[in-house]
Amino acid sequence: MLALLHTSPVHVPVFDALRDEEAPELALHHLVRPELLDRARAQGPDAVNEEVSAELAAAGRGGARAVLCTCSTIGSVAEAAGAALGLPVLRVDRPMAAAAVAAGPRITVLAALESTFAPTGDLIAQEADRVGRAVGVRNVLVPGAWERFEAGDGDGYRTAVASAAREVRDADVIVLAQASMAAAAEGLDAGVPVLSSPRPGLRAAAQLAASDSSFSGLRTM
Repeated sequence: MLALLHTSPVHVPVFDALRDEEAPELALHHLVRPELLDRARAQGPDAVNEEVSAELAAAGRGGARAVLCTCSTIGSVAEAAGAALGLPVLRVDRPMAAAAVAAGPRITVLAALESTFAPTGDLIAQEADRVGRAVGVRNVLVPGAWERFEAGDGDGYRTAVASAAREVRDADVIVLAQASMAAAAEGLDAGVPVLSSPRPGLRAAAQLAASDSSFSGLRTM
């Protein structure tokens, strides 16, 4: 079983659909905690360390063999907490970051939340260091996008993100920092690859859950 830690309920049907396509035999357990993002935005990601650790420990006790964190803002916190617990945790945007580094040195990150830029930039730097490549990252905040998302205006949200992607210049690849942006990449011609995180993230997490042999060593705090 794979547990997914979300900070918005909109991700549940998205990842259920991807599971049906990528790994139909995999059982998913969704943990939806919007308050974690609210606190991380207001006080910084480290402010949710204890709560994230508690959620992960509970998921492990409930039978999860791995956890996928679908929130970019708290992804690094989740991975660190998982390591401390002995539970494999993958942030959803890590496979996307690796693909971005492989695509070229000029990376543009689009985000609907400014709080996402620092953790996404750190992640891209980690992946670049891992393969010994130099990259440059430019951050672009999509104006008004998050307000549309919070208002439930999915079409307006996708349109804003797609429009911002089309305006990008001098980039080898565009990274959509939030998992919620993925729909904006469908059918989008921005002149360069536009990467989103849900599909590669779920694919990697499914493999992690299937192959992990360290689950018996889980520490429950």
